[in-house]
Amino acid sequence: MNSLIIRRKLAEHISRLKFPQRTLCTDAATKVSSSHSVQSSNDHVGQQSFRNEVLPYDIAIVGGGMVGMALACSLARMPLTKHLKVAIIDSNPALLKGLSIKKEDPPDPRVSTVTPATISLFKDIGAWKYVEQHRHAYFDQMQVWDYTGLGYTKYNARDVHKDTLGCVVENKVLHSSLLSCIQDTDFQKTIYPSRLSSMTLQPRNLSMGVDSTSSGLNERGNLAKLDLSDGNSLYAKLVVGADGSKSRVRELAGFKTTGWNYSQNAIICTVEHSVENRCAWQRFLPAGPIALLPIGDNFSNIVWTTNPKEATDRKSLAEEDFVKDVNYALDYGFGPHPKSSTLGSGGVFSWFKTDVNLSPDECFKVPPKVVKLASERMVFPLSLMHANDYASKHVVLIGDAAHTVHPLAGQGVNLGFGDAFALSRIISEGIAVGTDIAEVLLLKKYEAERKSANVTMMAILDGFQKAYSVDFGPLNILRAAAFNGAQYIPPLKRSIISYASGDQRFPIFS
Repeated sequence: MNSLIIRRKLAEHISRLKFPQRTLCTDAATKVSSSHSVQSSNDHVGQQSFRNEVLPYDIAIVGGGMVGMALACSLARMPLTKHLKVAIIDSNPALLKGLSIKKEDPPDPRVSTVTPATISLFKDIGAWKYVEQHRHAYFDQMQVWDYTGLGYTKYNARDVHKDTLGCVVENKVLHSSLLSCIQDTDFQKTIYPSRLSSMTLQPRNLSMGVDSTSSGLNERGNLAKLDLSDGNSLYAKLVVGADGSKSRVRELAGFKTTGWNYSQNAIICTVEHSVENRCAWQRFLPAGPIALLPIGDNFSNIVWTTNPKEATDRKSLAEEDFVKDVNYALDYGFGPHPKSSTLGSGGVFSWFKTDVNLSPDECFKVPPKVVKLASERMVFPLSLMHANDYASKHVVLIGDAAHTVHPLAGQGVNLGFGDAFALSRIISEGIAVGTDIAEVLLLKKYEAERKSANVTMMAILDGFQKAYSVDFGPLNILRAAAFNGAQYIPPLKRSIISYASGDQRFPIFS
């Protein structure tokens, strides 16, 4: 009789303990061998083990791209967050094997224009010194004009007492630099070379066998469970979605989005000149803008926005014909050069004339000729997307998982880096006052700060895109007036440069 009662009680206890046996190794995990790892000896590779104890992570970063790694580096460098245990989930083998970057290789067509504000943040975490070991190009001038010959402005870093307006860097260089940066730390991180399959929140009363002294984890249970495509599972206090515009974290967490597709595609590629290009150029054409960005060693990057059919046609053009098209679009194609009579010296915009005379540096110049194609041509569709919420309990979104923008000003990755550094700072502030790092109120503080900055930039870029989607005489004049206003009203020009450089101020008089 007693044995029967014992068996019944044991069965009831087991039925209540709905807890998976598969767990993972953390600090005791098998380390990546030095021949295959680009990171420190504190790196671990997530593996399956079969123990009854689960050691959860403080933070699981889903997505180990540029923005996800920027968050990890920032956490690793801050005094109050450098002791957190972090999992990084990404199937990209570069996280374990590293990126092979040779000086003699031609530039990759995937580049980012990094603002002075982002450069400063990279310097703070010790990553910028690695960027400077590879090809990159600072620029201190940017010329913007349109196909009508009416709209023109030129921005110069010295107008706002800066050395540069930005720096163009290949994405693989930024990524590699962040990997090298985190290698220099003793940050406790485990890399899972896999993809997220499912995510659930565990009940608060589920005993996890967690040591309550673990940094950032002051209570049992109430964790997020992440199941991976390779069969592994892990638990984390906070899940960060840094997994791009098609974010699996955003989908599983149920975040709604607002957005639309533009009827435009972007062609990107690397081109070569006979001389070095030291200026950023952007011309607005009837179907969308074309940008020519310096990347060093006589190379430039092309970002050409046009309608999908033209993008497809130009991708398949012979190299010689494509180079002709690029030079045509950056010179007399589609319309005349801006002339002195339209630049404040008389004619339709003479009312913009001020006492300021144009210096030779401020006069219109034709961009350097492209002599040959130096990479493959890549085409991708353009869209705008914004998550209605960035945060809920246990889950937060950063980078393209939270927002995507039109590439016409090269601001997308800078918004993502802004998210990453803001989130790490707010997590640190929460730890300083004893707040649960997954608490909604703390994460909503991050959301409030970044949403206002992101939405403002998105609205400006979307406005530019829509303004140049229509070729209509009166609208053309209004657009040109805006260009010339930026050129000849110094407070407005300074404000635009400061805002585009990463200063969180609206582009108005200041």
